[in-house]
Amino acid sequence: MRSAVMLSLALTAGVLFFSAPATAQLFRYEMIDRETGRSIGPIGRGGLFGSPVRRTTVSFDGRRYSPGSIVINTAERRLYLVLDERRALQYGIGVGRDGFRWSGTHKVSAKREWPGWTPPPQMRKRQPGLPAYMPGGPDNPLGARAIYLGSTLYRIHGSNEPETIGQAVSSGCFRMTNDDVIDLYDRVRVGATVHVYLK
Repeated sequence: MRSAVMLSLALTAGVLFFSAPATAQLFRYEMIDRETGRSIGPIGRGGLFGSPVRRTTVSFDGRRYSPGSIVINTAERRLYLVLDERRALQYGIGVGRDGFRWSGTHKVSAKREWPGWTPPPQMRKRQPGLPAYMPGGPDNPLGARAIYLGSTLYRIHGSNEPETIGQAVSSGCFRMTNDDVIDLYDRVRVGATVHVYLK
């Protein structure tokens, strides 16, 4: 009996010894998407602790909106997922820079995991160094998820640049950290209404 206990302790110690460094390395360097098993990117580049704005449930006058709707306030640089008449889930976002902000109402027309990116011609004209196409992955500017808005060129998407959350730097899309956009992606449905306000 004693030898069996000792063997069990030795095996347990061995598992802890060999698995602990691997686990520590995983969380030190990168965040793994729980659904796909793919890397979302290093911590500090859109990982678990990347967003300067904490995702939280807030009081919200949702009487004008149906639950599941998205309300974006570009002046606040916040996105709200309406939960009910009195509450919403609030996320920090990055918005369009001067001359690229817009308002309107659209439907979520599609959702993509690890989307590829085809910069539109007008963007490539402004930035000639952009590729014609970039496949999806941790280095793609669209990040881990993209939520497409109607037939527009605009998306709500992830980003590996958490320092841009709360800033106006995009060409009209709405940026979120990868962990926040995955959370939103899992909650929102295709067909949901998205209201974008400048104030």
